[in-house]
Amino acid sequence: MEEKVFALNDVVEMKKQHPCGTNRWKIIRMGMDIRIKCEGCGHSVLIPRREFSRKMKKILVKHEG
Repeated sequence: MEEKVFALNDVVEMKKQHPCGTNRWKIIRMGMDIRIKCEGCGHSVLIPRREFSRKMKKILVKHEG
């Protein structure tokens, strides 16, 4: 399995969509845990890095910088 490379402020798609109906999440904090924010309703979730890597489907928008 290939290593997924993601960075702060990237917009990603998760395998399951959020209850608000959207599937776009922005990475707003990185460390041992990763905080992502729903682009639809603004709800944020803190999940462990390993779990995030497993649940992330693909990167939609790569942050420049």
